[in-house]
Amino acid sequence: MRQGKILKDLSEYRENTTEFELFSFFYEKIISQEISKFSQLTQMAAPILRNQKNLPVVMGLFELIKKLNWGFFADLSKNDHAKLWRELVIPCQIFPDAGDLKDTLQISNIYVAMLDIHGYTQFCMDSRKNLSMMHTLDHAMNSQAKRISQLCQAISQRERGDEVVVVAASATDALCATLGIIDYFGKTNYLDDPKISTKREGNADALPAFMISAGITGGNTQSPLIITEKGNLAGFLLNSGARLQTRANELSGKESRIMVAKQVQMNFLKENEKVKSHIFQNNAFYFLDTGQIEFKGVQIPSCEAVFKPEDKYKERFSEEMVQLFNSIQSNVWEQKIFQDMLTLIIKAVQVMPKFTVTPASPINGMQTITNESVVQLCQNALKAYIMEEDYISAINILKNIVPVIEDIPAFDKLIIDYLKGVTDKYDMLLDSYMESMDREVNDRAKQIFQGNHLQAWHAAKNAISVYEKLKIIGRRSEEVPKKKSLWFSLIKQNASQMEFVLRSGKK
Repeated sequence: MRQGKILKDLSEYRENTTEFELFSFFYEKIISQEISKFSQLTQMAAPILRNQKNLPVVMGLFELIKKLNWGFFADLSKNDHAKLWRELVIPCQIFPDAGDLKDTLQISNIYVAMLDIHGYTQFCMDSRKNLSMMHTLDHAMNSQAKRISQLCQAISQRERGDEVVVVAASATDALCATLGIIDYFGKTNYLDDPKISTKREGNADALPAFMISAGITGGNTQSPLIITEKGNLAGFLLNSGARLQTRANELSGKESRIMVAKQVQMNFLKENEKVKSHIFQNNAFYFLDTGQIEFKGVQIPSCEAVFKPEDKYKERFSEEMVQLFNSIQSNVWEQKIFQDMLTLIIKAVQVMPKFTVTPASPINGMQTITNESVVQLCQNALKAYIMEEDYISAINILKNIVPVIEDIPAFDKLIIDYLKGVTDKYDMLLDSYMESMDREVNDRAKQIFQGNHLQAWHAAKNAISVYEKLKIIGRRSEEVPKKKSLWFSLIKQNASQMEFVLRSGKK
């Protein structure tokens, strides 16, 4: 291409004007931000578009506009990201492979995955004397995540050191890219797709295995994604993806875990009704309903995308978990939530791998805790609550179960969080309930206690320890007719305080 004088105005354009001169003229306009959109370029360049030799120049200028103004989507192309291109770009009628990036996306087919790499900061600290390893990780996060995402028809970019953001045009693509990146950094092969290599090569193979927590959201027109003037991402869709990632990290700080919005699961199943993707055919995911999670006043129905074979046992307690969520949402605290909580724990310990835990001190006379003994504790609590109406003993057993469950290796953290939340709500009522029961016992002391017991009752009022033991007998007595009504009445009186939503991250 012959170099010549740079045009000062497009009116100076002649048939013998070189491509270099033309490119240089518009280059200055783009660099100075006089032109920041492709539609502005084509409008200004309209007089010279009749000449076919200028068309490649215009496409070269389009690439420059992309690199300077499309930010997160600077690498987006029609060939490599066909589905995303259709969703994100306003096409140009003259140049079908070019167009303008949309600035607000209130459409259903956009998904955002937020990925956080565990141990990144510690690795940087450990490798501060080995900069080559840090450069290797840096290269992997910048290039390999992009490569894997592109193979899944998605686009990704590294953010804030240890985070990777993935944007896809389908739930299937978002899940595929997320699992592929997890495989690459974790040295695993859960994706198992011959078309998408996740095996490390070269120096990257020397890096340790990194676990990743991920949150995926999208597929809902009520959650718009905003693209700023600089091509950066903003909006609730991005924020909710980050909150789901935070929740995944809370549930599994040392292992890889994927949390998704319920809409992602529903759309994934819908997308694979006719044409089955590789991950669908391979049953790469099982979706475990994890209930409502509140982020900044908005409740998001969520699921865990279970992908590890050793975690697939969770499917066997999914019905019990959904039943608990439904009961909590309906605020049926009188009996159903207590029953559903313990039924879920029983089912979970029955289907999970065998364990043996030695508590710091014996619990109900048990020196060691096994799957079977947890079931026994739960059954004791259910018997006390439902059959005996002994709510005090039932709640105390429930409180004892919490530290036991926390000490069980690999026990599902989500169940633990719900157990703690439910226990706290019931425990909140105990003091008021015991005061009400004590008044009832005082009023009916002559009917409850006979002979020596009655004498002891009067004598024990000044002896606190004996008095407390006798109160327990009194509370359990069938002569007190209002146990259930008192308990249920307290639940109703405190209905607003009994509302329970599992929260994660910023309030």
